[in-house]
Amino acid sequence: MAVTERPSQLTEQSNPIVSRLRAVVLSKEGILFLIMIAAMLILSLLTDKFLTTNNLLNQLRLVTEIGLMALPMTFIIITGGIDLSVGSIFGLSAIVMGFLWQDSGWPLELAIIMCMVVGTTAGFMNGLFIVRVGVPPLIMTLATLALYRGMALGVSEARSARGFPDWFFDLGQRQFLGIPSQLWILLIAAIIAGIVLARTPFGRGIYAMGNNELGARFSGIPVRLYKLAIYTFSGFMAGLAGYIFTSRISTTRADMGTGLELDVIAAVVLGGTSINGGSGSIVGTMIGLILIQLLKNGLLLGGIKGDATIVIIGAILILAILINNLVQRRTGGD
Repeated sequence: MAVTERPSQLTEQSNPIVSRLRAVVLSKEGILFLIMIAAMLILSLLTDKFLTTNNLLNQLRLVTEIGLMALPMTFIIITGGIDLSVGSIFGLSAIVMGFLWQDSGWPLELAIIMCMVVGTTAGFMNGLFIVRVGVPPLIMTLATLALYRGMALGVSEARSARGFPDWFFDLGQRQFLGIPSQLWILLIAAIIAGIVLARTPFGRGIYAMGNNELGARFSGIPVRLYKLAIYTFSGFMAGLAGYIFTSRISTTRADMGTGLELDVIAAVVLGGTSINGGSGSIVGTMIGLILIQLLKNGLLLGGIKGDATIVIIGAILILAILINNLVQRRTGGD
């Protein structure tokens, strides 16, 4: 007895473009993007100040530092790890930069380089203890969260560094071709990270480690080297973010970066990266990052403040995750 194919099956088989489009729309990133568009349309009804070019660019400027740290966090969480110390590395790097210039008389250009060096070294130490000593990432980075924060407080002694020269603010406060300067850095970094994760042997190794680390090791993937690389990368990006943040707000503070690790992890997880490892993407992380910031901004402009904003954002984020998971189950996705 002949099997009759459904019209939808015939349509997809005869038109691969339709099939491909359906796969994109029903992917984790596609669903989250549609949720973001819907949220933007709803928020634009609350206030006419929300959906303007200046407001949207300003909101993207405000999340640049979180976005830079979310890129390596995506790699780390895909492997099944976590880095809770990024906020503390962010603060330590910026404070060292400020006080090397202000108190020690270093040239500011050299102090900026040291900002990156401090961040990279801090990330490297995280990775070294994780791969060599075998300390679980959660425990290791929780410990260095406190350690690096204490070091930042010790260096600053509750003081702030300020009075930077005018050129120092080019990256944090000015524009290039009508777009905030730091957004260009985030865009370039996101493109590079996305290509590395999706199109290179290193990226495939990261996914393999998240799915089965022992199997990845037996298949010849240098698991320890890859882990060391991504935690070092995380530290570097936290240092870079600290420099950009200081350039934006014009000063350093002892509490810089406190709690930022939660925002970074929230953007990555909302973007579809599994906390258990093995799946995720840079595109999803960027959409998650933008969605969270636009919700905060749109609700504030709409006159919703205080605890109500936190409750609404939390409810929307949970709804987005539930919708994503439901669609993925119905379509047989991951």
